Amino acid sequence: MAVCALHGIGVSRGYAIGQIVRLQRDQAEIAKYHLSAQQVDLEIQRFQRSLAIAKQELQHTRARLPDSLPAEIGAFVDTHLLMLEDSLLTDAPLELIRTQQCNAEWALKIQRDQIVQVFETMDDIYLRDRRDDIDHVVTRIQRILLDGADHTAPPPSNRFSGRIVVTDDLSPADTILMQYQGVCGFITEFGGPLSHTAILARSLGIPALVGVHNARRYLQDHETVVIDGQHGVVLAGLEPPLLAYYRQRQRAEQQRLQQLRAFRNRPALTLDGLNITLHANIELPEDITAALDVGAAGVGLYRTEFLFMNRDHPPCEDEQFEAYRDALIAFEGRPVTIRTLDIGADKQIDGERQNRSRPTNPALGLRAIRLCLREPALFRPQLRAILRASIYGQARLMIPMLASIQEVIQVLQIVRELKKQLQDDRLPFDPQLPLGGMIEIPAAALCADHLARNLDFLSIGTNDLIQYTLAMDRTDDSVNYLYDPLHPAVLKLIHMALTAGHAAGIPVSLCGEMAGDTHYTRLLLGLGLTQFSMHSGSLLEIKQIVTNSDVGELRQLARQALLSDQPQDLLSRLTPQ
Repeated sequence: MAVCALHGIGVSRGYAIGQIVRLQRDQAEIAKYHLSAQQVDLEIQRFQRSLAIAKQELQHTRARLPDSLPAEIGAFVDTHLLMLEDSLLTDAPLELIRTQQCNAEWALKIQRDQIVQVFETMDDIYLRDRRDDIDHVVTRIQRILLDGADHTAPPPSNRFSGRIVVTDDLSPADTILMQYQGVCGFITEFGGPLSHTAILARSLGIPALVGVHNARRYLQDHETVVIDGQHGVVLAGLEPPLLAYYRQRQRAEQQRLQQLRAFRNRPALTLDGLNITLHANIELPEDITAALDVGAAGVGLYRTEFLFMNRDHPPCEDEQFEAYRDALIAFEGRPVTIRTLDIGADKQIDGERQNRSRPTNPALGLRAIRLCLREPALFRPQLRAILRASIYGQARLMIPMLASIQEVIQVLQIVRELKKQLQDDRLPFDPQLPLGGMIEIPAAALCADHLARNLDFLSIGTNDLIQYTLAMDRTDDSVNYLYDPLHPAVLKLIHMALTAGHAAGIPVSLCGEMAGDTHYTRLLLGLGLTQFSMHSGSLLEIKQIVTNSDVGELRQLARQALLSDQPQDLLSRLTPQ
């Protein structure tokens, strides 16, 4: 058998070797056919059986979730179980089968479309986003109906253990659930390197490729393949000698990571004596453990979106307070920068789906601080929770996607009002809680000097900054080749934000994926960056580069990069060998 190589985008460094499990998650093509009167009762029985099997599968999954799993994942499964009890999905299709004498698949499709249409007209963002759960449940039932195989036995609990999952796309909840079930790698046909799910896979340390077109067509179940996350390729049909070679590469990578442990307790000090702060990005409870394990100096980005995912209602103020408090206590006085809710575009509350009905330009629409200011019932409880938690450590409040000083003024006014409320309620908080803003939009970088005069710190979010500067959707694999951190415009905007912060005497960090990419560490040091925030898996490698860098020498190269129309030409001189 010849070696087959499929190329995609490596979003998580490392090697995975395992057998394929293909998942069908996109909507199947459903055909309608007419039943005779004698066939109707049998079709009703077939539909009811599919419901029972779907419920059995979910109950089996729910019963085997480990206690250490985040509560949100259990809630994700529970929501789907409840939907299988709802008459809108259980009774209405039966009525369609009877009255229209149509097949069960078609009846379910018609009912799904009617439900989704109602949900999409709702003003409430949480109710609107329930359509994602509808699609999850309907797809599960349709799969059983279309498959026709014997589903009476529950799926094995070790289905994903040591396996490589191949699918069209994964939601963040899917990713976490499979990680707890022992998956060793992911291959998706869609998505970009900076989608929320890709970032999550990187944070979990799972080798993954995205944008591998037609992967399910060319890769077969139980086939042994190799994921090379470093080079963005999946290899199939390998003979034993080549498999042995990649197992050796896998061991060498593990050994390299083990050697980096020597840097855990070393200060991030450059050769010319400049102290560099290395923070971690966190999202899940286990991210806290990972960040502490590599000796992070604090948290530069606490993504709070996961608290809001896969549930019928947003978390209450007390639930959020407890999550933020626990993180602050865990870091024992080290700074924890909590970003307010940033949903919209590729980060929907209930996951990501290719067939979601979306605004024409979702990345330019109602998201992040725009949405929060529009939805005070969403925003104010989160701000109160952060304020209340602030007494348990060195909390910092950070606002995403700022575009104007007016947004800062609005947030400051709300914070003042909430501080007065907490005082009246005799609830303690840190009255000096620092408020910072993210530089993610070119307008914010161009006006960074104005923002810096009204904020306590700035943080450059390069994921969105690059996307908006280059007018490309970072989750769209048809244009993500345009994603270029070294584009002259991007470098100038980063430098502009750094300069504005330094002139105002406030700290500036960089928390996008660029911070954890070793290709750009020396360039960012030369541009004047002294605070990095990244996923924990990159921190020790970045620290190694920092300790072997002379910033004085790098400044000249960085100046050349800013003046060059081809800064990529300087990358070899800035990248550690």
